[in-house]
Amino acid sequence: MKSFNKIIRATACIVAATTLLAAITAPAMANYPERPITLIVPWGAGGGTDATGRIIGSLLQKELGKPVNVVNRTGGGGVVGHSAIANAKPDGYTIGVATVETGMMHWAGLTDLTYEKYTPIALYNTDPAGVIVRADSPWKDASEVIGAAKASSGKHKASGTGQGGIWHLALAGMLNKSGLDQSAIPWVPSKGSAGGLQELVAEGVDVVTCSIVEASGLLSAGKVKAIGVMSSERLAAFPDVPTLQEVGGPEWEMASWRGIVAPAGLPKAETDVLSAAMNKVWHSDDFKKFMDGRGFGMTYKAGDDFKSWMKKSDESLGVVMKAVGLAK
Repeated sequence: MKSFNKIIRATACIVAATTLLAAITAPAMANYPERPITLIVPWGAGGGTDATGRIIGSLLQKELGKPVNVVNRTGGGGVVGHSAIANAKPDGYTIGVATVETGMMHWAGLTDLTYEKYTPIALYNTDPAGVIVRADSPWKDASEVIGAAKASSGKHKASGTGQGGIWHLALAGMLNKSGLDQSAIPWVPSKGSAGGLQELVAEGVDVVTCSIVEASGLLSAGKVKAIGVMSSERLAAFPDVPTLQEVGGPEWEMASWRGIVAPAGLPKAETDVLSAAMNKVWHSDDFKKFMDGRGFGMTYKAGDDFKSWMKKSDESLGVVMKAVGLAK
């Protein structure tokens, strides 16, 4: 019996020693992130989404202590890049910049992607649509543009992007909310806001809807003037430009936006790490200096607040796309 007890005690000691040794020698559970992160930008190099995505990637790298590699995945009007983000493994190692087009592509029948396919991390930028006219235009505010459209339907033309693009929808929504048909101000497609603004200066069109930031060069040169902004409040960078509602216009808001997202289903631990890092990035002096220097609007919403923003944007875009016949 004594021998048996000795064997039991010896076995117990061996087990305890083995367990202790394993605890000492086993590697600690790795904390996220433990390897490089890929940040997908759904638009081409050189544009605003690429520029903001790259500064965020650089600042996130400092916060997370791991490389953040920015990759441009273009094509399909944003479908390719946004799909690559949504279809990635939800482990925190693939994130991306989602843009306002997430609320447009599915309405247009290009994809089944919606905001629900993503884990929202942080909205970091919004640029409301502005109403831009030539410097010598007799119109003093957006309500006068609407009045002219009512008085002479089809006489005045507008531009600012391609057919069905975000700035086209900005004008379409303003007209729709004013009780006007889209033919009241015919849309002339252009290759982005720059092309539309060139047409405006050349007197090929009478109005351009785009972010006021995009028109800042011509504003400074005295070639054009901003007479309205599709926002709930005036912009800090352009305090003299009234909102539509201020001048008796429709209650209509439209803005391009950008935010960091991950695939749907990202675990809470990884979500919390990325959210905390983005909070620090957005509030950093480096990010503010970059955004202010280029005129990008700064708006911050995290988690559920960002998700609500995407949902509202999606619904608003659906309404106006149906109104102009662009929804499938």
